[in-house]
Amino acid sequence: MTVEVLSNRRLNRSLLARQHLLERSVMPALDMINQLAGMQSQAPIPPFFGLWTRLERFETAELDELMTSRLAVRMTLMRATVHLVSAEDALAIRPMIKSVPERGFNAQRQWAHALPAENRAEVLEFARPLLGEPGVTGAQLRTALAERWPERSGEAMQHLVRYFLPLVQVPPRGTWGASHQATLVHLEDWLGRPVGSEPGPAWLVIRYLAAFGPAAAADFSTWSGLRALRSVFEALRSQLVTFRDERGVELFDLPDAPRPSGDFATPVRFLPEWDNILLSHADRRRIMSDEAKARVFSNNGIIRPTILVDGMVAGVWRIVRSKERTNLEITPFEPLRAPDRAALEAEGSRLLEFATDGATQGEARFAGV
Repeated sequence: MTVEVLSNRRLNRSLLARQHLLERSVMPALDMINQLAGMQSQAPIPPFFGLWTRLERFETAELDELMTSRLAVRMTLMRATVHLVSAEDALAIRPMIKSVPERGFNAQRQWAHALPAENRAEVLEFARPLLGEPGVTGAQLRTALAERWPERSGEAMQHLVRYFLPLVQVPPRGTWGASHQATLVHLEDWLGRPVGSEPGPAWLVIRYLAAFGPAAAADFSTWSGLRALRSVFEALRSQLVTFRDERGVELFDLPDAPRPSGDFATPVRFLPEWDNILLSHADRRRIMSDEAKARVFSNNGIIRPTILVDGMVAGVWRIVRSKERTNLEITPFEPLRAPDRAALEAEGSRLLEFATDGATQGEARFAGV
């Protein structure tokens, strides 16, 4: 049978549709977080902007309430990075991907060498009672561990606990406008429920495809950090549809998932730093060119806030604050058509109003090109 080839533009439109970036949606923020299979939250504030750009009506208090009421949590999950997920997803996903942060710890040779495998169980056992409410900061955890084992590396022991145990960064960390160091509480203590038995990798693959498909097995590994899962895709083959991309790579997808035409009109959008749409495929050319990627991904690990024009990353943005004014600075990578420039200015003004809680004394303006 001839396998349909999906153009890069059609993959782009399919991704934007799954990510609710073709048009804003009307749904509760928690439903959007679930539909996205979590949101990268390496810094606390980006998910607020990520929800704003995807939802028709979103107020910061809604996400604050989700976190303070423990319906959503921020914790280390996919790729051993901090994600904002629903409480239900936290309990389901964490046992499934526990090998990812553990592998991340072992990849840091100075930690792994300082804390051999035979010493780790007793460190985790000692730390567990410290992680009930109200929790501990990283510094407090390190001090307690170093006092118990002064001959061992406090840094290595602290990171062992943070990588091997399911820990939540609890509010006020992560709420809008709060400036607070991370306080860590064990997931089970915070939610009052035990981590359940994992639903299995097939469940997570389906969740991923719903948010990021069509995609290859390698794309799922890039998003999750899990390895050698081609067999899971093979087991699901009868439930999925398959395509090829322009380079001949086999792609899997859910049969009824949206796959709009490559000619589908796309609005301009502002994405926050570390948005998962930029991080969840092995080949990211469906959302940004290699040249754009080099300008968005910095050497120190920062992924800058971006603008989308015609569905593709076309520049970066930042909020510039002074005592008198707060401006939104937009830096396109190439000259823009007049309609796109006007659309970005209008959308940027709305973003600035959101960022300043309606009290802005500034403007959206262009820099560079």
